[in-house]
Amino acid sequence: MTKDKEARRKKVIEVLNKARAMELTAISQYMNQHYGLDSMDYGELAKNLKLIAIDEMRHAEMLAERVKELGGEPVSEADAKTVRNQAVQDIFGFSADLEDVTIDVYNQFLLTCRENGDSVSVKLFETLIDEEQEHFNYFDGVNDHIANLGDNFLARIAGTPASTGLQPQGFTVAKGA
Repeated sequence: MTKDKEARRKKVIEVLNKARAMELTAISQYMNQHYGLDSMDYGELAKNLKLIAIDEMRHAEMLAERVKELGGEPVSEADAKTVRNQAVQDIFGFSADLEDVTIDVYNQFLLTCRENGDSVSVKLFETLIDEEQEHFNYFDGVNDHIANLGDNFLARIAGTPASTGLQPQGFTVAKGA
């Protein structure tokens, strides 16, 4: 392998691993939020957080597989700590911000992959960005409902079931079913 090609491959592996670390953070954050919402008896919101966390798990695995295909070692550490004990009024704005940052960063990572001649990783980031945009739209929408409707919105959801049943495919896949 030429020096130039090896250097380009390493740059791609680096951004893939940074993205994987971000996904590991999102998994931990969203599962923590899922548990909190479930404990507060907001089952429908808890269920969707769990499904989104499953999407993030799938993303982390896709990134790890690509890193391995390129001969790298997938990271296993999250890039940030989980924020715990969030109030229901804070969860969705916080998560929308997390997704918004992720979309921006992944667009930059996509450009890095393109600049380094890796069209397979470009396609991977395109897929991830599309799904992260769906997550952002959901979080932003719920945040708007809580801001505009407050307790009326939350009262409508209180007591709803949190079970995801046999839907291990996540939020974006379940949404299309």
